[in-house]
Amino acid sequence: MDSLELFFISVGALVFLLYLIKLIACMKIFFPKTWYPLPQSFFTSLGEWAVVTGGSDGIGRAYATELAKHGMNIVIISRTEDKLKKVAKEIEETTGQRVKVIVADFTKEDIYEHIAESIKELNVGVLVNNVGILSSKIPCRFLDTDDTDRVISNLINCNVKSLVKMSKIVLPGMEKRQKGLILNLSSGLAKFPCPLYTIYSASKVFVERFSRGLQAEYKSKGIIIQSVTPYGVSTPMTQHQRPNIITKTAEDFVRTSLNYILAGDQTYGCIPHQILGWIMQTIPLQVLHSSVVQEKFLAFVRQRVGDLI
Repeated sequence: MDSLELFFISVGALVFLLYLIKLIACMKIFFPKTWYPLPQSFFTSLGEWAVVTGGSDGIGRAYATELAKHGMNIVIISRTEDKLKKVAKEIEETTGQRVKVIVADFTKEDIYEHIAESIKELNVGVLVNNVGILSSKIPCRFLDTDDTDRVISNLINCNVKSLVKMSKIVLPGMEKRQKGLILNLSSGLAKFPCPLYTIYSASKVFVERFSRGLQAEYKSKGIIIQSVTPYGVSTPMTQHQRPNIITKTAEDFVRTSLNYILAGDQTYGCIPHQILGWIMQTIPLQVLHSSVVQEKFLAFVRQRVGDLI
């Protein structure tokens, strides 16, 4: 066998190995219960309580309900007391678990001492950092945002500071017990510089980087920290977009995303969003950032939310 034949055989073997690795990665995404099985008592083994921020609506409410179905008591935190009490009653009646409500507005900065005091006696095994806001209901250019200074402050407090502060409150107990789970809700819009959602997408980049860095720091302590990166989910934030093959209901998305908890420090949460993520990565930024695409995208969103502006 001469050197040229050896070269081509080596290249072929490497290509085969590369595609084999990709095939295995795809199998893990399509069959998470086979590759990442969770014991029935997984969630309750982490602790008695789960804390969910933004737990009165949308994805947060779905997480609170689903974790209660898995046997956990729930703490839901949001700013509207009536909605919190209504959701708490529904969860208690449907699951038989205890639900504690904490009223807090995450756009404010003076709430964390009260939250820490309210949960300090609880054995918190799961934290879901879900709370977040958009800079505008309809995407727009940065300087076209109404009341820009207020929006900047509120969005950073809600989407960024809440994540760090809540982690600081809960992590010490998890580290002491050498177990715990923190799920941080990012967004598919964090995967590329996203015009018209510039502030929001940038805040979600922070969520992903903070999550993955924190996981590297605390994985050896037995703590799982994962960034969950959905694309379309039908919630009040997205104006209750009609569910379809891409846009999931909050309940469906949360149910499937929990199957990927052991899949690593980042997950898209469901197969359609993973496939969409692959597709988006193949599109050049020059295309995504073109004026034509921005205008088409804006028109599409207006239509999806009923032309609200």
